[in-house]
Amino acid sequence: SLLLDMAGGYSSSKLLLTLDTVKYLARNHTEDQFPFLAVPANVRHRTTFHATLTRLLLSPNGEEKLALSFEQFIEPTINTLAKLYHLSTTNNVIDLRNEEARRPLIGAFRDLRGIAMSLNNRKSFGMLFEMLHPEYLSLLAKVADVWHDQVDVIISLLRFLSEFCHNKSNRVNFDQSSPNGILLFRTTSDVVCAYGRRLLATPAPPAGTQDMYKKRYKSMALTLNVLNSALGGNYVCFGVFALYNDPALENALNVSLEMILSIPLDDVLAYPKLSKAYYAFVEIFFRSHMKTVLALETGVLMGLMNAVHDGLQTSDPTLSSHCANTIDHLSTYYFENLGKDKPEMHNLNKHLNTQPNLFSSLTATLFNMLLFGAPQNHWAVVRPMLSLMLASESSFTSYKDHLLNTQTQDNRQHLNESFGKLLQDVQRSLDTANRDRFTQRLTAFRVAVRGFLTL
Repeated sequence: SLLLDMAGGYSSSKLLLTLDTVKYLARNHTEDQFPFLAVPANVRHRTTFHATLTRLLLSPNGEEKLALSFEQFIEPTINTLAKLYHLSTTNNVIDLRNEEARRPLIGAFRDLRGIAMSLNNRKSFGMLFEMLHPEYLSLLAKVADVWHDQVDVIISLLRFLSEFCHNKSNRVNFDQSSPNGILLFRTTSDVVCAYGRRLLATPAPPAGTQDMYKKRYKSMALTLNVLNSALGGNYVCFGVFALYNDPALENALNVSLEMILSIPLDDVLAYPKLSKAYYAFVEIFFRSHMKTVLALETGVLMGLMNAVHDGLQTSDPTLSSHCANTIDHLSTYYFENLGKDKPEMHNLNKHLNTQPNLFSSLTATLFNMLLFGAPQNHWAVVRPMLSLMLASESSFTSYKDHLLNTQTQDNRQHLNESFGKLLQDVQRSLDTANRDRFTQRLTAFRVAVRGFLTL
């Protein structure tokens, strides 16, 4: 960790590049030269080791001072992948499940994850992508399929792919004429589907045991993180898949949806890493794939909204924010498409007819959190309140009347005045200026009302 921090500093990294030891490390970074890399307990250090060396190599004048190109540096890892790829193309991939392939697989994925962690621009990411595509990226889905029941291999694979798909610093940025963004998502979809289907077909460990998280929920969370990175990376035009009848997107969404529906809500909220991946996926699902959301069966959609309702009330601001944004996506879509003759709105109206209290229960929960909840959740709940009010004015009116009926006569007058100020100059629009104006009013409303409101 100290070496990694030093590699990130301007002066310290320049100093490290002049050391003969660092030059030796850059040229000899395999487990043959450093046996500690082969110890299973050191897999995290292996990732850090390669992240550090890659950061130094890609620093200004790094390749020149180390007398080593990026291609030469990654060559040992590529050679390992080549041997594994050869195994996957013979004898119906049975040889890939050979126990002798376990350590090379884990080592290669850990090394690649460390390398990918230090790629912070389009050029360096493009170099790694070109070296892995197409042969070695196709290997990933085969590994996910034949090693699905081995936690150590699957975790290494998913952690690498999650890092590789993550568009930090806008590094996953291909030319307009390049299909690489779509190809990268296809690889992601293949891995998610191969592993997800195998996992869903495998009986779950006994509930409440440590094996449940270790053997199931941990890899589920990582699989969702992989897909979240790909769906939210902004490097794929997802409309292309339906246009050309490519099932990659639909398959990935369906398998991921099956996974999250297989998890009891109590378990979702019991494991922090799982809950963050779960609600991040639901938020992206509602944000970018509303057509698929509204095509779900009513029971499935309402199950998701019930999970969102419960997640909204947790003490974790990140989860509350994901859930609030999910509600905002749904209510915004309803308001902006109200009265339009389109299949998605027919589906949504059918869902709301089956569950007419959806918007009213969400409105009541959000206002209760605003007025009576913890301060850290204040900003999380503000976002969807305007869109909910515009989507269902009757829900807001019902909550207002209910709150007034719980107060004394004097408080009712003050509360009515506060509601009047809240709605002053607020237009029936969800443009940014109107949202910001309403947010400011909500903050003032909260401060004013909390001063006299009685429980």
